[in-house]
Amino acid sequence: MLRQTVSATSRALRSTARLGTQRQTVPFAQSYQTPFAVVRAIAVAPRARWYSSETDAAKADTAKADEPKSNEEEVKKEGEAESPEAALKKQLEAKEAELREMKDRFLRSVADFRNLQDRTERDMKAARDFAIQRFAQDLVESVDNFDRALSMVPQEKLQAEEKSEHLQDLANLYEGLKMTETVLLSTLKKHGLERFDPNGEVFNPNEHEATFMTPMPDKEHNTVFHTQQKGFKLNGRVLRPAKVGVVKNK
Repeated sequence: MLRQTVSATSRALRSTARLGTQRQTVPFAQSYQTPFAVVRAIAVAPRARWYSSETDAAKADTAKADEPKSNEEEVKKEGEAESPEAALKKQLEAKEAELREMKDRFLRSVADFRNLQDRTERDMKAARDFAIQRFAQDLVESVDNFDRALSMVPQEKLQAEEKSEHLQDLANLYEGLKMTETVLLSTLKKHGLERFDPNGEVFNPNEHEATFMTPMPDKEHNTVFHTQQKGFKLNGRVLRPAKVGVVKNK
């Protein structure tokens, strides 16, 4: 291909050089011609022509090579045409992600607030229920004194058929103390303070305090057979454990 191009160029240059030589050798008289003759000479003069050295196959390859470019340009133009929709789609996805994040934060905030409400309510309830705890601890000693005073009166004197004046006074005093103790315990129960006697129950280390243990064949193992001091509970919580004696047969 390169050789053909070079040969065609050489032929064109030689023809141009011959024409120039012929014009130089023409006498002045011959060269001076009428305008019509000049026009005729220009029309008759041969012209140099250039020919493409590329074959049809090369042109076809070039056309095929240009086709993908045109397709790419069309796709690019289509993409540019769809770019606003793509931008809107991206914005929509971003807003949806932001909405999900805000919803998650909202649910977490609601859960934290509800937990705070529950915790505050429990704390307030505990404060109400156990506000008198220190007062109740001091009060149980007075209740114990009533119990000790009543236990010091012999049952034989209270159950005697014939009572003297002194025994009758003792029985009246006993009944008065018993009624006072009953009213006091009822009032304390309204405020959540209760007394319990675990005699005959299974030993519970959370509510009982074992002061001594002894074997007793006629009773079951690990049961309470003697109550040395009764216990108290404040709203279900042990305020003071009961001091008891426990059976140990093993």
